[in-house]
Amino acid sequence: MLRAALLGSAIALTAAGAARAADCDITVGLVMELTGPAGEYGQAGAKSVEMAFRDLNDAGGVAGCKIVTDTRDSQSQGTVAVDVATQLVQVKKVPVIIGGIISSVSIPILTSVTAPAKIPQVSPASSSPTLTKLGRDGKTNGVFFRTITSDALQGIAAAKFAIDQGIKKVAIINVNNDFGVNMVNEFSSAYKALGGEITSVTPYNEKQSSYQSEVTAALASSPEALYLVSTPVDGATIARTWISQGGPQKFLLNDGMNSAEFIKNVGPEYLNDAFGTSSGTDATASTEYFNKEYKAFSGLDPASPAADRSYDAGAIVGLAIAEAGKGDSAAILASIRKVLDPNGTVIHAGKDEFAKALQLIKDGKPIKYEGVIGPVTFDDVGDITGPFRLWRIQNGEVTTVGQMSTADIDKVKASIAK
Repeated sequence: MLRAALLGSAIALTAAGAARAADCDITVGLVMELTGPAGEYGQAGAKSVEMAFRDLNDAGGVAGCKIVTDTRDSQSQGTVAVDVATQLVQVKKVPVIIGGIISSVSIPILTSVTAPAKIPQVSPASSSPTLTKLGRDGKTNGVFFRTITSDALQGIAAAKFAIDQGIKKVAIINVNNDFGVNMVNEFSSAYKALGGEITSVTPYNEKQSSYQSEVTAALASSPEALYLVSTPVDGATIARTWISQGGPQKFLLNDGMNSAEFIKNVGPEYLNDAFGTSSGTDATASTEYFNKEYKAFSGLDPASPAADRSYDAGAIVGLAIAEAGKGDSAAILASIRKVLDPNGTVIHAGKDEFAKALQLIKDGKPIKYEGVIGPVTFDDVGDITGPFRLWRIQNGEVTTVGQMSTADIDKVKASIAK
């Protein structure tokens, strides 16, 4: 009888301890495109954030508490994203949201949910210039940050890269949303100023079973290459149709098309003259750590779209929570820039580095997180600046062939402004 009573007491104490630990958890809301046209991005992004939080928790967590995620699928749709983000903020009371991946998801979350509620929002991969404009117009309450450069810069980088590859006459097929339209606008003005000719611009709506009419319209202008601004699933369908209709097998691609799924579905033998640009910086110790550990954690390739910068989004948010010392939105918002202090001790990714960061924070000393994508700082509207990685597809593999620095971008901007 006594033994049973003691056993019952032990079980009760264990359960109570588990309940206290759960109460101590700080929940971060994730809104990711787990399905739909951007599903490959969101799946990789969610795993990256989870890995960053695992590393932080293994390093000691926040005041002995764990950072956990409540992940919701936006289905790559803005309306769905607003619904799930509203649930996270109003019902789950999360103090911060990471997401979305694509701009057409992040923008409605920002304007309808996080900005009105003054909840910090960090997007790993939303690159629309509209987000910059919203910040400058005072419509974000200062809550938005992103670990990717604006398409206003990527469009210029892509235009210069195309000209440098001898691509002087392109047709454009682009997804008809905020991201696609803005990318085309920025690219077009720079490309024409640099001497290129755009033979046609054909927008498309997502998730069509066929893009034959769009491809036919683009090919009618007799281009020498295709600038395809898309996502891996729709992009592969468009590229296959382009090739089957006899289009030139020379492609310029946006950052999200740096995708193993896209290459496999099109056929690597058709993509040996495919070039692209991606936001990125020089490799750091964080880059080496991530490339070594990510596949074992996630089962995914570390080069998966949005994977690298999603880890950084998670790390910055997690370290900001540690700096704030609690799961409070205002405190986290005030701490985001603090963990990127240019005068702080440099911190890289991984458990051991995060343990060092947590001790420095405890001691009241500044830190500077240098991430997988390199050292970043946020400007007054939450943007980061270049540089850009220049890449091409060769024998089914994406290889880096160069880099365009922020200074290089500024030179191009100056030259086309004359």
